[in-house]
Formats: sequence, structure tokens, C-alpha cells
Amino acid sequence: MKTIFDAKLLVVDDEPEIIILLNTILHQAGFARVLSAENCQQARALFALEKPDGAILDVTLPDGDGFSLMQELRLQSNVPMLFLSARDEDENRLLGLGLGADDYITKPFLPRELVLRLSGILRRVYQPRQAQPTAEECLVLGTVTVNFKSGIVKTDAGEKNLTAKEHALLKKLWENQGHIVTADSLCRSAWDDDLYGYENTLMVHIRRLREKIEVDPSQPQYLLTVRGMGYKLARENKQ
Repeated sequence: MKTIFDAKLLVVDDEPEIIILLNTILHQAGFARVLSAENCQQARALFALEKPDGAILDVTLPDGDGFSLMQELRLQSNVPMLFLSARDEDENRLLGLGLGADDYITKPFLPRELVLRLSGILRRVYQPRQAQPTAEECLVLGTVTVNFKSGIVKTDAGEKNLTAKEHALLKKLWENQGHIVTADSLCRSAWDDDLYGYENTLMVHIRRLREKIEVDPSQPQYLLTVRGMGYKLARENKQ
């Protein structure tokens, strides 16, 4: 795609009014290719047939739930997915992020906020910045190799895909490998915003990253917490 506005988006919500609203918001923002589904069955069929570039999912659906649906769709593709749900409890938000969603927005929402968050995710996935790094696009941590161009983590146990947020966070840490990256800086790299309101969300994504790049996520060797400051991606030859 030439720009993010060429992206084909799938909207899944059981409320026709919300679907109409989302279609209007997205079209006014410049997204011309918007598909919609009102239940899991329709969503599965459209996802397989149309192969969208991103999806906006509701949590509560008449024939299932958005969490399970996202896990099913993730088996077919690693395109960006975000939740838009009336469930605003921290537990549900963290569950969605923990399962690999790229973002979680609660209803009611600000149309501009939705567009900004969605656009930010799509840019990072489909229009990555070209400035850094120049030679290799791979990070090697022991037996783990992260290919930033493909977003694939290779381990002895197999391959794992990075979500858009995980990619943005790990790329920021890699660009500053060996140095502390503040929590605010990480949030700006992933959400174009400061830490406020993202504390728990950032922690969930860091935990997910450790599960993908660390041999023992509970005792990380590389992705280290620096109390009161942020995180650091240690070099292989650290003592």
C-alpha cells in the first residue's frame, strides 16, 4: 500500500449504529476500504475472503466473544487488531492486550482518538521509519533472533510474531541497547503519548515481549526493569 489510507479494515460489532458510526468516522478520516461484520461467523468469513490489513473488534458478540475471535484470526494473519468495547474494566483491557491486541479503546470514545491510535498502529506496521538501523535489521540475543523487517522472533522452539506495539517497543529498546529507556519514551514510541494512563498497558506488553525473547521470562537476562526509570535492553556481553 502507498499510504495507510489504502488499508482494508474490518469492523466487527453487533450494534448496527456503531458500525455506521465507525464507517462514517473512518471514511471521513480517509479510509475508503472498510468492511463490517455483526458477529463472529461473518467476521471469520470476511477475514478469510478479503484478507484485511487491520481489524477493530468488539468484545461482546452474539455468537462468541472478541477475545476468542482475535485468537482465531491471529492463526491466519498477524495484522494489527484493536478492541473497541464498552467493557472498561482493567481486567478486560489487560486481558485483550495480554492476548496480543495492539490496542484497547473503551466506549464512549473520541473519534479523533480512535483515528490517531489506529493510524499510529498502521504506520508502524506498514510504513516503518527507514532511518534506523542501517546495516542489519536483526537483533540477536543468545539463541533468539528478532527480524524487525518481518516482525518474526526465531527461537530454538520455533517462530513467534510480534504485534505492532511489541515491535515498536522492542525497536525503541534496540535503538538504545545498553542504555535506559524511560517509560515515557517507550509510551511515546508506541502510543504517541506519555505514560499517564498506560502504566499497566506498558507492563503487559513488556511481559509479552519477555515471553517471546527470554529463555525464562520470570528471570529476564536481556529486557531488564530499571526501577523508577524504565527499561533497558542489555547487550549480550553484559556481566
